[in-house]
Amino acid sequence: MTVPAALPLPAPVPAETPAIAPLRDFVVAFGTLLDQSPDEARIREEGSALLARLVARDDWLPEAFAAPHPTYYQQYLLHADSTERFSIVSFVWGPGQKTPIHDHTVWGLIGMLRGAEYNQPFALDAAGRPVPSGDPDRLEPGAVAAVSPTIGDLHRVSNAFDDRVSISIHVYGANIGGVHRHTYPEDGPRKPFVSGYSNTTLPNLWDRSKEGRRSA
Repeated sequence: MTVPAALPLPAPVPAETPAIAPLRDFVVAFGTLLDQSPDEARIREEGSALLARLVARDDWLPEAFAAPHPTYYQQYLLHADSTERFSIVSFVWGPGQKTPIHDHTVWGLIGMLRGAEYNQPFALDAAGRPVPSGDPDRLEPGAVAAVSPTIGDLHRVSNAFDDRVSISIHVYGANIGGVHRHTYPEDGPRKPFVSGYSNTTLPNLWDRSKEGRRSA
């Protein structure tokens, strides 16, 4: 009888594969924070600290959710809470790309992951037209900013670079892709919009089957 040759052993897989684990840890920690029914000020404070920890490293965002478009900035959904208490989005800015002036209607946190962006706040004048409110903030990797109807909800975001991609990670107090919001043209009345998302698939945060596996 012929004895079949032994099958080769699988190659060792490093612990914490895939690198998406930091995002999963953030999702769990942020959900735990919201489970405590904190007020918005506490969400902004403690949530900003959690987001700062996430964007302090740039080795976890899958390439599919970091891809720019040659014409439009991209808004990729990374996670939406099952009860829509919060959502996490990667914003990918091609060179020179920017948003229109817009609102959110819910609190939001912005963490800079890669490159840099300008965050220009706006306010409405007596005629309801948007006017700049102070100087733009330049967000560098690791920095976190906040928006909210309670502290200032109107802004325009732009890539600080004309020759490279920038990426920021945003957390909102709703499923932001389904929220009815507004843009504010500088030469006309505000316009309603619902942003949706650029992607049709989500990162797989919950498959731990390859994490920590070792060869026999």
